[in-house]
Amino acid sequence: QVHLVESGGGLVQAGGSLRLSCAASGRIFSVKSMGWYRQAPGNQRELVASITSGGSTECSDSVKGRFTISKDFAKNTVYLQMNSLKPEDTAVYYCQAVIYTVSGVLSAGWGQGTQVTVSS
Repeated sequence: QVHLVESGGGLVQAGGSLRLSCAASGRIFSVKSMGWYRQAPGNQRELVASITSGGSTECSDSVKGRFTISKDFAKNTVYLQMNSLKPEDTAVYYCQAVIYTVSGVLSAGWGQGTQVTVSS
């Protein structure tokens, strides 16, 4: 029902910045929320930050003050600005969207993931 494409990952030195983008497409009537999760090798996938259509945000304690999530739901797009990156931020970052389809059904989808590597 929903197709997500992430971009913006890469290799950066500690203290650097990256900006991730995620665009949703498909039979979308409206976006309920979008968010970013990450998964490092050997770890479970964890929430990084999320944002609702009303602008409410939720953020992991580990990234507060360094990462900022923002949205442009007119374009079905969410962004994650990551500053002061640390080696422990290294992970595959996944975008998730919760949407209402044109049929009025609530549906969720995941992106394919984008690698973020922070070198020390």
